[in-house]
Formats: sequence, structure tokens, C-alpha cells
Amino acid sequence: MCLAMPAIQAQGEGYDVYAVTDASGGVSVEAHDMAIRRMVQAGVTPVTWLALFGEWQRDWARTETLGAVAEILGQHGGASGIAFAWEMQLLGSAAKAS
Repeated sequence: MCLAMPAIQAQGEGYDVYAVTDASGGVSVEAHDMAIRRMVQAGVTPVTWLALFGEWQRDWARTETLGAVAEILGQHGGASGIAFAWEMQLLGSAAKAS
């Protein structure tokens, strides 16, 4: 209710609303799922924290925030963080080989 009620209200007032579904919860898995379904029915767009995080960064050329993004991704990104670390190792090896 803490996310669904204001999200549905804002959507009804004409705002484009995105609900970060994995940064909120309910009293049960079913309650959380039903709240997300209700928000979608009202026109709210569900998004995960990682997708939103990527949208904020936009691309890897934004170097002013890249260090913080890489640190957060490595610490909290799960499989995406592991893949990122692996890519950085590959790029580091390729740079040394050149």
C-alpha cells in the first residue's frame, strides 16, 4: 500500500509513474504481486532497481559518475555485477597486451 496508493494516485493525476518493484515489498509474496498487478492495470510502469540504475547512468561515457556506478554494481549487482567485473578484467588484460 505504501507504494501502490501514491503511485496509482499520481498516475491518475497525469504523471508518468515508474514503480521500483524490487525495492518495495508486501506482507506476503502474493500481496506484493497483486499490488504490482494493480499498479500495472492503472498504468504504472514497473521497473527494477538495476534497470533504473542503468537509465540514470545512461552509458559508460558518463565518466563523472562511472566510478560510483561501478562500485555499486560490483557490490549489489548480483550476476550483473559479476559480469561487469569479468568484463573489466578482460579489458584490463587487453590493455596490457596492447
